Amino acid sequence: MSKEEPVREPEGDQLTPLIRKTKRYKRRNLLTSPGTLTYVGPEIALKTTVRRIQYDEKMIKNEAVKSLKDCLPAREGEPVVTWLDVDGIHEIELIQKLGNAYHLHSLLLEDVVNTEHKPKLELYDSGQLFLTLKMLNIESEQPICISSEHVSFVMGENYLISFQEERTSDIFSPVLSRLEASVGKTRKNGPDYLLFALLDVVVDNYFIVLEKLGDELDTVEDQVIRGTEDLSLKQLYSLKRELTLARRQIWPLRDMLNQLIREDNIQISKEVIPYYRDLYDHVMQVLDTIDSYRELVASLAEVHLSTISNRMNSVMKTLTIFSAVFMPLTFIVGVYGMNFEYMPELKMRYGYFYVWGLMAVVTTGLIFYFKSKKWM
Repeated sequence: MSKEEPVREPEGDQLTPLIRKTKRYKRRNLLTSPGTLTYVGPEIALKTTVRRIQYDEKMIKNEAVKSLKDCLPAREGEPVVTWLDVDGIHEIELIQKLGNAYHLHSLLLEDVVNTEHKPKLELYDSGQLFLTLKMLNIESEQPICISSEHVSFVMGENYLISFQEERTSDIFSPVLSRLEASVGKTRKNGPDYLLFALLDVVVDNYFIVLEKLGDELDTVEDQVIRGTEDLSLKQLYSLKRELTLARRQIWPLRDMLNQLIREDNIQISKEVIPYYRDLYDHVMQVLDTIDSYRELVASLAEVHLSTISNRMNSVMKTLTIFSAVFMPLTFIVGVYGMNFEYMPELKMRYGYFYVWGLMAVVTTGLIFYFKSKKWM
């Protein structure tokens, strides 16, 4: 679509609006009424896609959503679980329609479309559970850089809605593959287990990111031990910055999972709580690994600075020895370089050779003295 071509508004209950190009800056919903939906995030030049997956133990149906009526979950009391996967949160009108269809609070939708919102968990009296967190990915490896994706979930009695930013690949495709293959426990349980399966994919990806960071740390550690000059403090501070970012994005998930596994939580069934406890342990393992990596980076920075300081001290030591050796020689040369008419040594037949001999003795004596003091 060219820039001059007008954008057509979606008609009726259509959920597939045309491509819209947002501006090249992040818009914030400042000084607006609470609950006003404003997309906060990077520019997205693709349209939002919505898929509805309905399943039970015997069947599964996966289809792209074309209209609002296709988004609705199964009727209450039916054992069918509805999973609505929304890929792209930049289409405000679409998100608003989904919110109206599922009776979602306007403040909840405001957090969904704000990619800079921190991870949080909200339990509503209506029985809905809202959870938002960050999916981490390695954006580049040289230098290593971590990117975060804003992911949100809304779980009801027999449905689950997942919101994710528009990406080239679907991060939840492994869960969908397990559902279609009818393997594991996902098809036999409700939306609470589906939420666990999706969160497990996010947490597993944390381990993949940490593995990349660990490999980079091993490389940096080898460079520090070898004392190579190719290593710079910029690499160490870059690693520290990425680890700090990862810890800031993952840390709230610990408290969120701790709240989910409480015994008085009605949103999660008792049969599924053990899986959330296991997920909590994985998150704690991730956080412990990040903390150990941060300590290692700090130690490597100290060792690197110490190596640079020792190398500089060695250079200064060598220059000091040279200066100490040549100082008396400069004095001798200066004395006999004075233009006095009456200097007894100037009339000596072998005075020139005596001076050379004196300088050789002084140099040799200083060298032996420095070695006896272990300065050389």
